[in-house]
Amino acid sequence: MARFDTAKLTEWRRYGTVPVAAGLGYSIGVIHVYSLGAFMEPLQNEFGWTRAEASLGLTIVGLAAAVAALPIGLMVDRMGPRRVGLAGVVLMAAAFALFGAATGSIVNWILLWAVLAFASFWVQTTVWTSAVASRFEHSRGLAFALTLSGGSLAAAVFPPLATWLIGVYEWRGAFVALGVLWGALVVAVVFVFFRGAQDERRTPPDPTTVKAAAAGLPGVTLRDGLRSATFFKLLLAAGLFAFTTLGVVVHLVPILRGAGAEPLAAAGTASLVGVFSIVGRLGVGFLLDRFPGRVVGACAYLVPITGAALLLLAGTNPVSQTAAAALFGLTLGAEVDVIAYLASRYFGLRNFGGLFGGLVAALSLGTAFGPLASGATFDSFGGYEPFLVLTMVLMGISSLALASLRTPPDWAATDMPERATPGAESSG
Repeated sequence: MARFDTAKLTEWRRYGTVPVAAGLGYSIGVIHVYSLGAFMEPLQNEFGWTRAEASLGLTIVGLAAAVAALPIGLMVDRMGPRRVGLAGVVLMAAAFALFGAATGSIVNWILLWAVLAFASFWVQTTVWTSAVASRFEHSRGLAFALTLSGGSLAAAVFPPLATWLIGVYEWRGAFVALGVLWGALVVAVVFVFFRGAQDERRTPPDPTTVKAAAAGLPGVTLRDGLRSATFFKLLLAAGLFAFTTLGVVVHLVPILRGAGAEPLAAAGTASLVGVFSIVGRLGVGFLLDRFPGRVVGACAYLVPITGAALLLLAGTNPVSQTAAAALFGLTLGAEVDVIAYLASRYFGLRNFGGLFGGLVAALSLGTAFGPLASGATFDSFGGYEPFLVLTMVLMGISSLALASLRTPPDWAATDMPERATPGAESSG
């Protein structure tokens, strides 16, 4: 145990800045997800859009990201995450600022989201987690948690910050200010502190050397991983989680406003999602390093059922609203952490970027259709109740998918890791 703890401390001493920088990089990749709720009412008031139309862009980004997830993962495996991430941060900040040029035409709105969709390719979760996975072995769960807390930071900061900026500069100026200011901060930190082991292998940039180094990492082949039952279970759990939970969280400000909350009060309550998702991420990361990941994930994925029930049964009660936001935050802190951690344990690191990229595709599809379905539910039924019921059902299925996973391989004890079967019983 002492040796294990020493190894963890050594990893944090040597590479502790990498998850911090990766976390900020991850935050700009979700800036459009967590700030859209604050912009939704001003856009509706100016252009007369429905909530489904205002949410349409998330569907565009999600679909595009799903298509690009696997190729981007493979690119990260070969080029290294640093160059991909730096380019992506600059593109993402500029694309988000361009929303200030919206004209009210749906065609213009779609084109602006198409530009952001392209920018989002280069800041996908795979970019940030690949570097962290290459630096951390003994404390990987906590390192992933810190990295993905960038999403929690985004959920906590962007709703009130965007609301404040809208009040000061109106919605057009708020898009520009938020994109430029946050982008400048992230570029500076990523440039100085973000570097994975893959980036070091790129010197000199000899493709043969890089291929040999990648082959030396433990893990399954890309083909075997994609064909495994484990991959499809993780795919199902990831997709259903993103569809339901993001569908609720993106519309949480409108949900609370519909229940009678004032704009700043609704934004403040919604920001609790980010605060508690930090708690959830760090707590889940701690648990993943100590208990079976499939059990931790299955339990975490049950939490939103209670949150949805609170909004259904006592949605006008401020205490219930606060508790529901906290519960969604706790599980939102586990979404990608659990999937990334399980992917690294079941598939190894040899093709982690490509295989996790495939799982990111499911998360992206869920993000694409969840907010759209939630908005369409409101437009059709005058409320979000049917979507909350659906959330409870689908989250139960996600939890069962994770609980049914078998014990992961012990890569350290596998002589020929590329032939191991993900989900096979551990030999250690």
